[in-house]
Amino acid sequence: MRIVAFVLATLVVALVAPVDAGSASQTFPVTLDRAWSIAEKVLKVLGWDLDKVDRSIGWITTDSRKLDGEDYGVYAKGTRHRLRVHLKADGENRTTITVERTVFRRERILWMDSDEPVATPDQAVEREVLAAIGRSF
Repeated sequence: MRIVAFVLATLVVALVAPVDAGSASQTFPVTLDRAWSIAEKVLKVLGWDLDKVDRSIGWITTDSRKLDGEDYGVYAKGTRHRLRVHLKADGENRTTITVERTVFRRERILWMDSDEPVATPDQAVEREVLAAIGRSF
């Protein structure tokens, strides 16, 4: 019975959208294609591995990175964060880029991840990534 409850709780957490810690947004005088290319390159240079890239909806989602805690493969406990970068054409030669960060607590037992959203008002990471993208144009 406990295993069933654990599996159901894990599925519910996975289906609930995490709370966004915040976002930073800026419009740049470049085409969407150039902005997309630069954003991908900057994220990789900054050490963010790309998880999902979908140009049709304008999102780049990174893999999560550890902020603190322990990770032993089958067991992990700590705080992690991931980025979602939105790119949207704002005219012919203008693109609006928004960087959102999601912070969450993760506990993994035997390859079953349980993520719990954590609200944080700090937007320093989002601003740093957006500034790095802006410097690259």
